Amino acid sequence: MFKKELDMVPKKPGSYQMYNSDGVIIYVGKAKNLQNRLRSYFTGRVTGKTAKMVSEVDHFKYIVTNTETEAFVLELNLIKKYDPKYNILLRDDKSYPYIELTKDKYPRLIVKREVNVNKKKNHLFGPYPNQYAARRLVNLINRIYPLKKCDTMPKKVCLYYHIGECLGYCENKDIDTTNMRNEILSILNGNDKLLIDKINERIEFNSKNLNYEICQSLVEELNYIKLLFNNQHVEVANNIEADIFNYYFNNSYVCISCMFIRGGKLLGINNKIIPVMTELKDTLEYYIASFYRKSNIIPKEVIVPNIIDTSIISEVLDTKVISVERGNKKKLFDMAYDNAKIEYEKEIKLIYNNEELTINANEELKTILDLDKLHRIECFDNSNLFGTFTVSAMVCFIDGVPSKKDYRKFKLSFEKNDDVASMKEVIYRRYFRVLKDDLEKPDLIIVDGAINQINACKNILDSLNMHIKVIGVKKDNHHSPVAIVDGDNYKTIEIDKKSNVFRLLSRIDEESHRFVISYHREIRSKGSISSVLDNISGLGEKRKKELIKKYGSVSKITEASIDELSEIIPRNIAENLHKYLIDKMNN
Repeated sequence: MFKKELDMVPKKPGSYQMYNSDGVIIYVGKAKNLQNRLRSYFTGRVTGKTAKMVSEVDHFKYIVTNTETEAFVLELNLIKKYDPKYNILLRDDKSYPYIELTKDKYPRLIVKREVNVNKKKNHLFGPYPNQYAARRLVNLINRIYPLKKCDTMPKKVCLYYHIGECLGYCENKDIDTTNMRNEILSILNGNDKLLIDKINERIEFNSKNLNYEICQSLVEELNYIKLLFNNQHVEVANNIEADIFNYYFNNSYVCISCMFIRGGKLLGINNKIIPVMTELKDTLEYYIASFYRKSNIIPKEVIVPNIIDTSIISEVLDTKVISVERGNKKKLFDMAYDNAKIEYEKEIKLIYNNEELTINANEELKTILDLDKLHRIECFDNSNLFGTFTVSAMVCFIDGVPSKKDYRKFKLSFEKNDDVASMKEVIYRRYFRVLKDDLEKPDLIIVDGAINQINACKNILDSLNMHIKVIGVKKDNHHSPVAIVDGDNYKTIEIDKKSNVFRLLSRIDEESHRFVISYHREIRSKGSISSVLDNISGLGEKRKKELIKKYGSVSKITEASIDELSEIIPRNIAENLHKYLIDKMNN
């Protein structure tokens, strides 16, 4: 296979791209020796996900570079550009929360998931793999220290001022926050004793004033903080700040563990199990480099296994990258290995079971429908309540797994209850857009219904000169799939309820139904808000949209103060709206 093409590949470093029969890039890799690496796919023995990927390769291309580092950077850029389906399996899509103390005159303490890694304006602490712990710590510090709580500066003091959790920066100007800022920075840098002492002071004060409920709440927070900080203590020299990567590899899967060490404390551990598509070394290098491309701040030091080329990773990340052989850092490195092994043994059976219910089910459905390939499925569902707010939604499954970034919502142009007309409109809008923007076409379209829905879908596809397999799904009285209606010949194919195909179709159906119903509720809610706002003089379309965008429901607008509403609309209109809603609620 590809013997002549392989003979022509140079034995130089570079990046290679695997294409399927549709001309879509399905995998991007890099190699020190392009010819040797590409030969290993087509002349060597490959297993698991690699064998599946190779079976889909129609042709390959490559780009020669001067060095392996250049090949690595090119690989990362091509993956970012094309998002190949087999590279997706190897990355960690998480962005971890950070705690931010702003450098404003009156600082705020907040949890941020999306951070600008190049912006040094504010103090950032993290990452925290445990988002609950980060939020609880921030809430506690905000409770102990009277920091500014509002996003903007209101005109008058609010509830936080009256309960002693804000100094009223809106009315009381030129407050010196230096000491408070320094204490908070000390706590976030690891001075847990200071926070514990502050909590104890609050407990003693409230106890003397007979505020026993507040005392009980503070005692619970104290116990939680002690447990949190105790779990963070590790033996580290010189209070290092580093991310430590180690792995456990078995049977074509690797579990990679990353420990976040900041100020000599263990903030948390992240574990990820991924398939090995090429050499283990390449998989680890790609994972670590891409780990920091999702708003994760690169620390001063990254510790990696010795099979990794530290010079390449160091150049790509622009930070110190080392391997360790002894000392406290080696103990932490070994701890990361233990965590990786434990996580692998705990989760690998679940991964295999999930593959049985996704990839294998997808392959079974492909066989039943006699398709050459089945990578992408798009399923449509409509929702209509008493002829109002007619909407449709599309969910997308790739290799049997939901791809939520590809979900789409459609608000239809008419209000009457007509499923066939709804189907025609949504299919036209979706696939005209696919053609116009040269988007990836699905291999299969699923519609909720039988012949009428199938014909409506096929008529539109024919008018667009698109040839895509269409099926309908018949359901029983419990809304459970019982048969497939083949759109090519209208034959009915019974579904075995014990089969993986039944589980896959049920999951697609449940997901499409959930998604369209949630969208319908959203539209109904906005419609009810809009109808209420229509009763207020002086509210135009622009202001109504701003209110809907910020509050999302009538109840949320009712809870808002006149001052808060005045940030969006004129105060006299805000007063009229507030009075109208209060009167409506009391009647």
